[in-house]
Amino acid sequence: MASNDDPDQEAARAADAEVGKAGSDAMSRRLATQLERDIESPLPWRSIAKKTVMVVVAGVTIYLVFPSLTEVFASFPKLTSLDPIWFTLAVVLQVAHFACTIALQRIALRTKAWFSVATSQLAGNAISLVVPGGAAFGAATQFRMLAASGSDTATAVGGLTAFSLLGIGGLLALPIFVLPAILAGTPIESGLQHAALLGIAAFVLFAGFGALVLASDGPLRWAGRVVQATRNRLKRKAEPMTGLSDRLVYERNRIRDVLGRRWKEAALLSSGRLAFDFGTLLATIRATGAKPNPSLVLLAYAVAGLLALIPITPGGLGIVEAGLSALLILAGISGGDAVVATLAYRIISYWLPILVGPFAYLAFRLRFGPPGTGGGAGSGGPALAAG
Repeated sequence: MASNDDPDQEAARAADAEVGKAGSDAMSRRLATQLERDIESPLPWRSIAKKTVMVVVAGVTIYLVFPSLTEVFASFPKLTSLDPIWFTLAVVLQVAHFACTIALQRIALRTKAWFSVATSQLAGNAISLVVPGGAAFGAATQFRMLAASGSDTATAVGGLTAFSLLGIGGLLALPIFVLPAILAGTPIESGLQHAALLGIAAFVLFAGFGALVLASDGPLRWAGRVVQATRNRLKRKAEPMTGLSDRLVYERNRIRDVLGRRWKEAALLSSGRLAFDFGTLLATIRATGAKPNPSLVLLAYAVAGLLALIPITPGGLGIVEAGLSALLILAGISGGDAVVATLAYRIISYWLPILVGPFAYLAFRLRFGPPGTGGGAGSGGPALAAG
């Protein structure tokens, strides 16, 4: 009797799974449609006011760090004293960093396309580097470009989310690699040592939270209910938000599925993009003639990377220059070499990508047309696979 029921039970489970998947897909489509509508619609006054405040805060911040920024750029003539071999190696390493970034995004977006992912990433990255709090603007630009190239919009939402989480997690993990040096008694300035311990604690919290979210539905559903209730209470005149808990669980499952099958490759590329970017900084320091302790430079690099995440100035402009040069001095590099190395590193990792972005956007437009006016937004795989 049990054997006769098993096929029916399996069929019922399969049917339930199909219904759940269809409902989740519809939910994700609605989220993607809402994103597209928000991107293309005029900005409400509250959004304009918020962005105005961000610009003012960014201006005040740059003013406060202006002396350090001036000191860095005043060293521009000293770039001619850099070893050209090490400087060229730094540029090559930065190109490798972007190659890993694009390859990692291809995994997250579940596509074999190179052109559409590369051009949208370079263009979105350039925008994120020139606008205060530009990460959201850069992601929105890349989202529109991917949609115009034929990418499934729901996949783009989940993929870009997974990519962002991998980047933050990898950056927080860097101080762990300095822990052996600390335990071995390597002389470290107290400021750097405290930063390392804080970074390790932050990574442990991030990893623990990530593991909990990936393994259990409860915390996500609880967070979804709280956020949904708060949003509906604050915006009583707006259309009530519904289904946020289910949406969060679905997007979590999407991210887990994206990384689950190719997690080794994703981990390797995520590590590679950080290693090549760190190598860029290390090469610019060696180009000055200094021979630093790589462990201490790694710690300075990790802290500077976290500073760049603060959405106050475009790409951390001013904050990173002031912070990185000071951190390199704490790492045992002379003041003059630290400032010149910081300038060289920022030229390669900040200013050159800004210059490349418009060309990437133009190349994309020549092939797919202006983002938001065509393409198969939501059309799925074939068009993107061809890109």
